[in-house]
Amino acid sequence: MKNWITTTATALAIALGASVASAEEELVVYHWFEYIPQELLDKFTAETGIKVTMDTYDSNEAMLASLKAGGMGTYDVAVPGDYMVKIMTNEGMLDTIAEGELKNKGNIMEQWLDVPFDPGRKHSIPYQWGSTSFMVNRDVYKGDINTLAILFDPPAELSGKINMLDSQGEVMLLASLYLGIPQCSTDRAQLKALNDMLLKAKQHWASFNSDTAKEVLVSGDVAVGMIWNGFGAKAREEGANVEYAYPREGFNVWMDNVVLLKDAPHRANALKFMDFLLEPENMAAVTNYARYAAGVKGVEPYLDPVLATMPEQNPPEGAKGVFIEVCDEAVQKVYDQIWTNVKK
Repeated sequence: MKNWITTTATALAIALGASVASAEEELVVYHWFEYIPQELLDKFTAETGIKVTMDTYDSNEAMLASLKAGGMGTYDVAVPGDYMVKIMTNEGMLDTIAEGELKNKGNIMEQWLDVPFDPGRKHSIPYQWGSTSFMVNRDVYKGDINTLAILFDPPAELSGKINMLDSQGEVMLLASLYLGIPQCSTDRAQLKALNDMLLKAKQHWASFNSDTAKEVLVSGDVAVGMIWNGFGAKAREEGANVEYAYPREGFNVWMDNVVLLKDAPHRANALKFMDFLLEPENMAAVTNYARYAAGVKGVEPYLDPVLATMPEQNPPEGAKGVFIEVCDEAVQKVYDQIWTNVKK
């Protein structure tokens, strides 16, 4: 009996150890949709033996809401935009990457290393960066497109044929730029004007959709589509006669980042994945697929030559790109209410 107990206990310990080891060879990623090639994930698995599971979202706000609703402790890494990194840091949702834990940290471009939303890159690494504006079908409209009036006070030819991103931060930023008011304004008259303008503009919009923003342009279901520049490049490359606008009032510039989440169940594997992405050849694979720009040094030899002349990557001289600011709690509540009004 004693021998049986000892043998059984030993077998159980071995089985549990195997189970733990197996669990450790996993990585759970929370990621934007259509933003990383499956081949790159397969390469990571082949090199490390770590199986990748990925869930997707279509906006920073959707990601935040999902994590707050129970996603923390489920995912290891996520890919929020710049302003969302700051919000997540303020809310204690991110783990700290200790000095020396990322051997490839030196590959980060200088301009993306000490950023306001994550000074010293204590919680994140750069992923891709780009802009948010809109595209216009040139078969439908031949006029000037480099104004935010196309979205908020469009000509008759475009009214009812506009898709907006379901992205509060980006829509609110472009609306503020169009009105010429500061982000996070505390002026009640300006906030009322913002609310009223958006409610009036809403009558011209056909839809709020992010995950099919490219498809509705390619199909011709809409003549104008608010879109990210890389996604827009794909729409053009798929045959749509569309042009990316650089509004003179300004447009959104963003940096997406891979963050280490608090209570990541596979923390060590998350760091391996971040180091993997910081290798120039791997980050270049993301750029070639997604058509955005990388924040990693040394990617140039691996890039598709077409990217150098792609109109969506080359704004005209004097174009004004603006990052989204994080509002204080009181203003954010007003913004949230305005957004709720617009989405009704």
